[in-house]
Amino acid sequence: MKLQESSFRSGLRSGTTLALILMFLVLIGFNASGAALLARLFGQTTLSGQLPPAIFGIVFIALLAVGQGISSALASRRRNAARPWVSSFAAAGLAGLALAVFILVMGSLYQNGADFRKTLYALSPAYIKFLTVDQMPIVGAAISLAVMLLAGGLAGLAAIYLPFGTYWQRVKTMFVRFWNLDGSRSLRANRYFKFGLYAVLVLMCFFVPRVWGSYWNYVFGLVGIYVLLGLGLNIIVGLSGQLVLGYVAFFAIGAYSVALLNAPIPHNLMWGFWAAVVIGILLAALSGFLIGLPLMRLRGDYLAIVTMGFGEIIRVLLKSDLLTSFTGGPRGVQDIRGPSLFGQSFSSDIDFMYLIILAVALALFIASRLQNSRVGRSWIAIREDETVAQASGVNTTRYKLLALALGAAFAGLGGVLFAARNQFTGPEDHVLMVSINVLSLVIVGGMGSVPGVVLGAFALKGLPEILRELANYRLLAFGALLVIMMIARPQGLWPVGRPSLQRKEAPDSPTENDKPNQEAPNG
Repeated sequence: MKLQESSFRSGLRSGTTLALILMFLVLIGFNASGAALLARLFGQTTLSGQLPPAIFGIVFIALLAVGQGISSALASRRRNAARPWVSSFAAAGLAGLALAVFILVMGSLYQNGADFRKTLYALSPAYIKFLTVDQMPIVGAAISLAVMLLAGGLAGLAAIYLPFGTYWQRVKTMFVRFWNLDGSRSLRANRYFKFGLYAVLVLMCFFVPRVWGSYWNYVFGLVGIYVLLGLGLNIIVGLSGQLVLGYVAFFAIGAYSVALLNAPIPHNLMWGFWAAVVIGILLAALSGFLIGLPLMRLRGDYLAIVTMGFGEIIRVLLKSDLLTSFTGGPRGVQDIRGPSLFGQSFSSDIDFMYLIILAVALALFIASRLQNSRVGRSWIAIREDETVAQASGVNTTRYKLLALALGAAFAGLGGVLFAARNQFTGPEDHVLMVSINVLSLVIVGGMGSVPGVVLGAFALKGLPEILRELANYRLLAFGALLVIMMIARPQGLWPVGRPSLQRKEAPDSPTENDKPNQEAPNG
């Protein structure tokens, strides 16, 4: 009986957490956005009339209860509690009761003429009707309580008594065995197999942009630009360990380089795109080198604050009326001419997608080679312990400046492509949030991991565009994802592997135990 009470109390504790999260989501209207997303997944819209929007709202809260019920039941089983399914019923029931009380109180108040939209904008009459499932408040509250209690409790029962874990373990074991087979290893090591994979990837990169359409080319082009930015910041933060928050300044330098050199207003220089690419990259790298010179003694938070100030100075200068004649001021620079090759203009979204793919491929190659080189090992040594690295003979000043210059060059290339593709750039394109976004994708993907940067860019820049209904909650998603990553997977989605320094012995070389004992000759 004592173990059962412990399981019940543990369910109440986890149910309190779910209730607080659920109340917060309801107050900001997030469950309505989640219901709209579910409707899209089922090929419907909330205005289609095929199914009421409230049905998808009920499904959304049921999914939350299912997740909480499974986690509560498994946590109780790990503590060897009797009847761990009691924890799932307690957690889902408490959260459902909190939601039911909220729906009952708010629905009754709105029926009596109360209006809370002046303080809580999401609580409109239509939204309250959505919460009550188009029923009386007491009926809607009862439905929500019953759905959450049954969904969470039954999910906990299924997690305890159905052998899902056994099936998953079997599948995982079969995959590991197949991966370690001699034939599988030899196939992965075969160079012709690798060339075949590269050929398939090249063909996909050539044909897919032609069938995507303009919208998806724009979305994945934006992802590609953020991959460039992430690779550059990964060199600075992930490899050399320098926390830079003013990274957007280098992005702005690249964007304004192509804008001022290749737009009719304000200077009408028209130097051409390719010359502007080289100049933008060089100027960004030079600015990274120069800003790094006086900051070599700063570390951690102090370096982050100073570089953030540098980024804000660049943005304010670009927006200043004093420099309107030079930078275009708050209006920015328009009609930026795009690239052309052999007289053929890159004017379509497909052409720019090809250009971004080539830039990303080149950046990935350079970043991978740098990470696995002597320079990359020096950066990692500085990141782990700068004092020890310096004592070991690493020129920390030179390598830190090199990291800043190379990372800024990647950002400059991303800024050039961004401005040329949009044919416009202005001060509002280079705010502090850009630096935070890039730093977030580096952390989420995995600090120091090149594939992790790509995965983080898709997760933080691609998904918000694909899941358009959740775009208003992008900052909330950033914060929640970072918290979850720090708790569940602090090393990132695709963490970098530790280098192996063990040398393989030749199969025919004798070991110490196999060598014959040779006695020294007498005399």
